[in-house]
Amino acid sequence: MYTLLSGLYKYMFQKDEYCILILGLDNAGKTTFLEQSKTRFNKNYKGMSLSKITTTVGLNIGTVDVGKARLMFWDLGGQEELQSLWDKYYAECHGVIYVIDSTDEERLAESKQAFEKVVTSEALCGVPVLVLANKQDVETCLSIPDIKTAFSDCTGKIGRRDCLTQACSALTGKGVREGIEWMVKCVVRNLRRPPRQRDIT
Repeated sequence: MYTLLSGLYKYMFQKDEYCILILGLDNAGKTTFLEQSKTRFNKNYKGMSLSKITTTVGLNIGTVDVGKARLMFWDLGGQEELQSLWDKYYAECHGVIYVIDSTDEERLAESKQAFEKVVTSEALCGVPVLVLANKQDVETCLSIPDIKTAFSDCTGKIGRRDCLTQACSALTGKGVREGIEWMVKCVVRNLRRPPRQRDIT
């Protein structure tokens, strides 16, 4: 009887856990995105003041429950000296969210270079990638077509994986829920069947 009840409890309440890395250059808005995600998906989470968020040194960790999936976020520092540590987390990773500062055209080439290293890593082969064009609430930001053009050389290096480029404002929350729900759909599906070839869309 206990075994039956225990199995029923696990079926009803246990979450499948997935590790999601949040990567990108420093000041791209990674931590703000994480805070917005926790606020929108965790009912009792009050969150920190977005105006008090500073550059991440090391990593921030957060958890979000979406249906029967539990996403464990690792928000890694994006400074150049910290990027060399990213690959230490790849082996445990089920998905990558790569955040781009759409207002910082001067560092777009640097961001593209960091992104290319991520998608060409053998350890991340087949892992879905969500590219967030952040800070779309700023009038002078680069458009999605602009960013796709700038990153077009990376398209052929995406490999056999799901990949989506999406507009986002981590500050206002626009695009946050849609991005998380897309990632959940991909990581759950990846455990059931091999990933398909997808270009940046």
